[in-house]
Amino acid sequence: MFADIVDISLVSSVLRALTPVLLAALGGALCAKAGVFNVGLEGFMLVGAFAAVAGSWFGGSPWIGVLAAVLAGAAMAAVLSVASIRLGGGEIIIGIALNLLAVGLTAFLLRTTFGVQGTFTDPGLQGLPTVGGQTPLTYLAWVLVPILSLFLRRHIWGFRLQGVGEAPEAAHSLGVNPATYRHAAVLASGVLCGLAGAQLALGNVILFSENMTAGRGWVAVVAVMLGQAAPFGVLLASVLFATTEAIGFRLQGLGLPSQVASAAPYAITLLALIAASLRGRSLLSTRRPRPPGDRASQHHQENV
Repeated sequence: MFADIVDISLVSSVLRALTPVLLAALGGALCAKAGVFNVGLEGFMLVGAFAAVAGSWFGGSPWIGVLAAVLAGAAMAAVLSVASIRLGGGEIIIGIALNLLAVGLTAFLLRTTFGVQGTFTDPGLQGLPTVGGQTPLTYLAWVLVPILSLFLRRHIWGFRLQGVGEAPEAAHSLGVNPATYRHAAVLASGVLCGLAGAQLALGNVILFSENMTAGRGWVAVVAVMLGQAAPFGVLLASVLFATTEAIGFRLQGLGLPSQVASAAPYAITLLALIAASLRGRSLLSTRRPRPPGDRASQHHQENV
């Protein structure tokens, strides 16, 4: 049974499941570094998936679909950027509202554009080409991890981006406009989520289905938290989800109920988040200074 689950083809399955989550999570990590908690990744990705299918269908090329997905994701991100950064709205509330809007908007556009409900697929719909069994977007996602890591650690704009997130007043006093960097980070997250949606709709499958992101944007948010917004940390957290999802699909083929197989990746991700939270509290308690009346503290003071 173990050999039926774990073999060389599992790697390919993990990579396909990983790519959309990793791309979206990298966008969320940029937002987090800039001090924006972006929970709208799910909506950005879903709109990007629909735009990818529509662009590929009407444009006759999957790359036109990718371009449409990028523009759609950036447009959704611009709404969050303007509403939260320029107008001062609550970023979490606006992000959740955009997620709900994306579900209704794509379902409406599916009916009005293609005249179907639920799922649209067609033999003429072109998917992304593959190289070595993977789409170019998969390779792009992996390349972006070290690039963004170097950007944040070595480039002056990366330093400023993190400075804006950690101490916006100090950054402003040094002549850095926090709003500019935050706008850029949110728009970049929209572009990456658009690519994630394109991979999901034209790479992993070649169709669009209502709410086909199925919580992957929320998993990306969790990956940002687990990875502490560091690109390589986000990669490891995304791999955890992708591996669980790929194994879940295989267990489903061996007779595991589909509901359990579908829920397993999200359950594992939730448990990992809880474990990380508990570990963080434990470290905080061990580093907390002792109260003035503590015996060890008094003993130390006497020795001094």
